[in-house]
Amino acid sequence: MGENQKLVQYQWFDQQVKAGRYPNATTLAQQFEVVTKTAQRAIDYMRDQLNAPLQYNSTRKGYFYTDNTFVLPASEPTQEEMLAILLAQNILANSAQGVISQQIKSFGRKLFGKNGLFGVTEKRFREAFSSSWNEYAPAQGQVFKTVMKALIENRLLTFIYTSPRDQQPKERTVEPHHLQHYMGSWGVIAFCHLRGEWRSFMLSRMRDVEMKSDTFVPKPRSQWKNQMEGGFGIFQGGQLILVRLHFNPFRAPWIREQIWHKDQQIEELNDGSLILSFPVCQFHEVKMRILQYGGDVVVLEPEKLKQEVLEGARVICRNYDENIF
Repeated sequence: MGENQKLVQYQWFDQQVKAGRYPNATTLAQQFEVVTKTAQRAIDYMRDQLNAPLQYNSTRKGYFYTDNTFVLPASEPTQEEMLAILLAQNILANSAQGVISQQIKSFGRKLFGKNGLFGVTEKRFREAFSSSWNEYAPAQGQVFKTVMKALIENRLLTFIYTSPRDQQPKERTVEPHHLQHYMGSWGVIAFCHLRGEWRSFMLSRMRDVEMKSDTFVPKPRSQWKNQMEGGFGIFQGGQLILVRLHFNPFRAPWIREQIWHKDQQIEELNDGSLILSFPVCQFHEVKMRILQYGGDVVVLEPEKLKQEVLEGARVICRNYDENIF
């Protein structure tokens, strides 16, 4: 039996239940000219896999819903769609104290049902896939839920925010527009009433987060998209500057595998080295990334970034020469 035909059966049975007609395997079999065992399997599938709250009434000799708000899924998810959902659970397992992962996990258990999903048990799936992050700033679960709710409902958000730069806690009132997951950390792009401009706030630096009753009218994406796209890394919002980095033949094979920016360009050189070019808005993050590769990379341009990397390298050398630790 084709998947479309099965879906038609589920829809018909759902309609009969909602109409209070107490359908059963016999009536389903008669309607679609199938054997009763096949019809019963369809009912069992609706209950066990589609989570239909079906219960049998022995007096009426048919089924009814214990929850009349149940809505039958529009179509059965494909194997690839189900796999993507379960992989998302693994990827976000430690994000925002597992708030998102727990919700996906609940749905995932329903997908697995009693007999597993396309031949794989839930335990085997957990053992087969994993993800890991490092150097990320975890957000508190309650903070994430409050920010997400304020964003969805277009409500003002207040919180105490401490930047690692000045370490001075400041009260902020913002209009949240976009939640961004970057390298394991969560940030919210919002219009800040204190500064009168768009800012990106890391959820890990927030405390005393409160969603207000006041609402706001969401502004078009064109007004805030420069806070999340354009240049390399998380630091956005400024003028784009082209960076060109020369990687030696030893490091080049690793760099060829990587995507630093969607608009990057790679120039191959005869000696096996390469030049990687991409735009940035600020030097802070890319400078740390360059220093990570030590002597395997040289900044070709811009000159200002080259000098900042040189100064960083000099500080490292002085620290070791002076044995300050």
